[in-house]
Amino acid sequence: MRWNLRMKAAERGIWKSAELRRRLADAGLEISAGKMSALWTGTPTTIRLDDLDVICAVLDCEPTELLIREPEKVAALRPAKAAINQAGPTSVTPRLGHPRSTPPV
Repeated sequence: MRWNLRMKAAERGIWKSAELRRRLADAGLEISAGKMSALWTGTPTTIRLDDLDVICAVLDCEPTELLIREPEKVAALRPAKAAINQAGPTSVTPRLGHPRSTPPV
């Protein structure tokens, strides 16, 4: 996923992260300078859904406009996983020395 906050903010005439931070505070969402920097630069590690809701309200957009799917990145991960699956089924071998008890009659 790619984070599209700066583009949505620019569409609303917000060009600086400090301006967006102020508008978010006016809407009841206090964000630290560090978290705002991560949101603004496109590198957020986590975001609460409540916070996302306020951001969308301030920018008058939907979450799908802020989160852009990148299917090519997902596809790039598949060959490595497919190679593991093509290796064939793994065989199950019993552990010796730990015999199972017989079921009750």
